[in-house]
Amino acid sequence: MKELQLRDAKATLSAVVDQAVAGEPTVITRHGRKEAVLLSFEEWQRISRVPDFADLLLAFPGDAEDIPERARKPARALRDPGL
Repeated sequence: MKELQLRDAKATLSAVVDQAVAGEPTVITRHGRKEAVLLSFEEWQRISRVPDFADLLLAFPGDAEDIPERARKPARALRDPGL
């Protein structure tokens, strides 16, 4: 991943954005510290999406036989809060 000082990024912002859209993100540094990353909006959407539980289950690579059987014990009885 390319690194660029903030002042250079300001001077060439259009080119840096074009590179990000083309798939090459850039790390922006200030005073030698990594401060930000410029990447395409499409890439940001891809990495910022958190899958929901159903998507994770559907993505399970194994077979149904790989999933252990659930215990068939009855549920615990709820305690009476008045006791």
